[in-house]
Amino acid sequence: MILIICEQRDGILHKVSLELIGKARELATDNRVVALLLGHKIEGLARTLVDHGADKVIFADDEILAQYMTEPYAKAACAAIRQENPEIVLIGATYIGRDLGPRIAARIKTGLTADCTFLEIDAETGELLMTRPAFGGNLMATIVCPNHRPQMATVRPGVMLAAEPAARNGEVARLDISFEAADANIEILETTKISKEAVDITKANVLISGGRGMGGDFSDLRRLAEILGGELAASRAAVDAGHAEKAAQVGQTGKTVRPDLYIAAGISGAVQHTAGMEESALTIAINKDPAAPIFDVADIGIVGNVARIVPKLNAGLLEVISNR
Repeated sequence: MILIICEQRDGILHKVSLELIGKARELATDNRVVALLLGHKIEGLARTLVDHGADKVIFADDEILAQYMTEPYAKAACAAIRQENPEIVLIGATYIGRDLGPRIAARIKTGLTADCTFLEIDAETGELLMTRPAFGGNLMATIVCPNHRPQMATVRPGVMLAAEPAARNGEVARLDISFEAADANIEILETTKISKEAVDITKANVLISGGRGMGGDFSDLRRLAEILGGELAASRAAVDAGHAEKAAQVGQTGKTVRPDLYIAAGISGAVQHTAGMEESALTIAINKDPAAPIFDVADIGIVGNVARIVPKLNAGLLEVISNR
């Protein structure tokens, strides 16, 4: 059985929870997927989890869970794990998941593989194979936890696919747990929500991504993104050089994306980058080096100077649009 610790904020489910349920449906050999939901006044979200693939939803609803605090959330999650005795526990590698996962693993005395990008079951041993970037993203390490249960992993948002919702039958049950005043070991004095202007590139259907080959000038790529109604992204090299924000980074140490169209301009295509975009529906690569690895994953390759090609591409698209 696989237990998914789902995340919600202000009554809205985080997309990674639905992605993990979808992946758990693939992995669960006994077809048993249980979702744990923690919060206050959140029972109504259980139906969504069932429709996305959960066979059972356990929820803990208490005022102490209204805002995330490590201690009460860890207490509730450990209680659910001891009750259900799962083989595998999965959590999204969000800010909350990265804080909560290690606390749970330490309390139930098991291992935790953090920031995974790929999961599968070993056909011979039945062990969960947990793959994550290692050594600064220069290689991928596959980790197993043979001696302790449950096997635990935090998983990056965007690397798994959520199943399409469908009307399903599922059990919904309240977790039998009570909290004490001591469980709230911190006091939240004030919550301030900051409006972020940064775009979540994992939700974009069109991404225009620039690399070191752009020479630091992303103006033509930005224009191309505007014309196509897409968003601007970047390789790690471009981000490290200060030409793009970290939120726009695609790759093993950035974000994993699956847009309908991905244009890679001036990106060599090292494995650190391609691991984050190889599932794109259509990839167009522009690079002056005909042997660049990016062409191995591209559907369409253009060999040439990006500083000349992108402006011509922009002009051509604008002409087509104006003649419509």
